[in-house]
Amino acid sequence: MCTLCGCGQGETRIEGQALDHDHGQGHVHGYVHDPLHGHVYQHSHDHSHDHGQDHGQDHGRGDDHHHHHHGDDGHHHYGLGPAHAHAPGLSQGRMVRIEQDILGKNDEYAAGNRAWFHTKGILALNLVSSPGSGKTTLLTRSIQDLKGRYPLAVIEGDQQTSHDADRIRATGVKALQINTGKGCHLDAHMVGHAVESLGLADKSLLFIENVGNLVCPAAFDLGEAHKVAILSVTEGEDKPLKYPDMFHAADLMLLNKIDLLPYLDFDMALCIDYARRVNPDIEVLQVSARSGEGMDAWYAWLQVRMLA
Repeated sequence: MCTLCGCGQGETRIEGQALDHDHGQGHVHGYVHDPLHGHVYQHSHDHSHDHGQDHGQDHGRGDDHHHHHHGDDGHHHYGLGPAHAHAPGLSQGRMVRIEQDILGKNDEYAAGNRAWFHTKGILALNLVSSPGSGKTTLLTRSIQDLKGRYPLAVIEGDQQTSHDADRIRATGVKALQINTGKGCHLDAHMVGHAVESLGLADKSLLFIENVGNLVCPAAFDLGEAHKVAILSVTEGEDKPLKYPDMFHAADLMLLNKIDLLPYLDFDMALCIDYARRVNPDIEVLQVSARSGEGMDAWYAWLQVRMLA
């Protein structure tokens, strides 16, 4: 079991092939894959040193946007706070050290992914949401509208089945399925191996559709340029306050299914206010993958970053 989030250590499969992936139980020894150079290098941590009382560590993207800080007040401030996981036989201090080891190892994989994306001019986006937000429908609509503008590819993350990857492939775009088994999130190691298999063209737009979950994917950097949080208007205005880490880590929130607003009691202004309480810098776009309303603004947001 992953002591960071509690997800099972079931078998991860990429296109049906088992991936040898050890989350690590406090031992971060092994080999880090470097997709840029096509080789591996050895990495290890010596756990004999004293981590001390201050466990502040940046577990976010390379731009220092998202931080984990284990503060003295014992509270969780939008991505800033102690781990409150519990495991039999492990002290809270030990749990924190294991969390740091897991995320530290993941961040090394993510740095390799990010360097490779940068060298190839690839814009990688990590799409995150709860189940039922319309994430795959929004993605397929986007692909249909953007085909011909850029080389496109998709990495699909689900616990089981290849249904979403099959939907993407039906559009004629490359898609690779990662099944995480009991795992509740993708990590950078999985993505690095998936990228190897995709054969991405230079200047591609890569969508990484994460496992439907607004908790754990916030902590795991995949090497992406941006996290994009997708929230449907059927879910309730207070989701940003209930799951602050994710909205704190995201650069963009897509409010999806706005075609349903006439039939719902949803306060759009309040939802946006809640998101900006958590993350004052978050951009917000209102879209409908079904009707197409607002999608041009989403495509313009992508184009700016593809040209950057």
